[in-house]
Amino acid sequence: MKIALTGDVMLERLVDKRIVSNLSLGPETIWGNTLPLFRSAACRLINLECVVSSRGQPWKPKMKAFHFRANRHAIRILHAARVNCATLANNHVLDFGPEALLNCLNLLDQAGIQHTGAGSQLEGALAPAFLDLPQGRIAVIALTDNEPEWEATESQPGVNNVDWDSKGLRSSYRKRIAGVIDHARRHASFIITSAHIGPNWGAPSRAMRTLAHQLLDLEGDCYWGHSNHTPQGIELYQGKVIVYSSGDFVDDYAIDPDVRNDLSFLFSVEEQGGKIERLRLFPIRIENFQVHRATGSDVPWLQHSIRTKCRAFHTDVSFQDGIDTITVT
Repeated sequence: MKIALTGDVMLERLVDKRIVSNLSLGPETIWGNTLPLFRSAACRLINLECVVSSRGQPWKPKMKAFHFRANRHAIRILHAARVNCATLANNHVLDFGPEALLNCLNLLDQAGIQHTGAGSQLEGALAPAFLDLPQGRIAVIALTDNEPEWEATESQPGVNNVDWDSKGLRSSYRKRIAGVIDHARRHASFIITSAHIGPNWGAPSRAMRTLAHQLLDLEGDCYWGHSNHTPQGIELYQGKVIVYSSGDFVDDYAIDPDVRNDLSFLFSVEEQGGKIERLRLFPIRIENFQVHRATGSDVPWLQHSIRTKCRAFHTDVSFQDGIDTITVT
């Protein structure tokens, strides 16, 4: 079973104005020539780095610099790539408050796109998304440490927020997440933990490594990180995979010429019998508010970058036809 994972998908501002709301363009336009990669996978997961709604008001506009809200046409964009599940535990899903979040959840439900990481109350925010596929059933769990004020409670909408330190999840959160993963394990053969964790830039800290290890020790199978705007090193841990950051996938952000946040990968997890056999990285580039397969000098730049970052985790990366492959042993 091939599972496609992307970095952050942000469909507001210029992406919305030029692509999403431009109905003269087909909904597949935004995905460029990556669509065959999406469609070759059994399952497609994205981190939706915005709320989809026309409702609500900006949350603390004098304190928070960026507020991302895409209009409902964004749903047809997700359908074009056959997105199965959107993770919502991040620092933008409540940019326009609870009303917009609840509207977004409803729109995703109506479209048949599963979601996890945010809900109308704590139980919904914690609930895994279960995806039934011909090859088996997988579960997706999403959590974040961004915007602690957005944490869902028994009586208010919000996200699955966690608190952690150098020893991993703090006690009450560890117990909570352990219960969620245990529930997922009883109903699925493969568990992906989506983690919108840590800073926007830089290599994962020792504390982040401890957290990722802990989440897999709690019986997760794959750690899928984002929040960081660039792809980071990949670690093989006890036969499992940690993608510390999958970078950005669609946005209109300014490009840093040194770290090249316009370059990343589409990550393809190849799983069989509940175990990951290999991870394939397809180089991509964000250009003109669309995502495309990377070409030319961008490919060796990405290969050198990811090989260097993976070396810190003693992870070997092989290259073939511009595709980076990591085999799990």
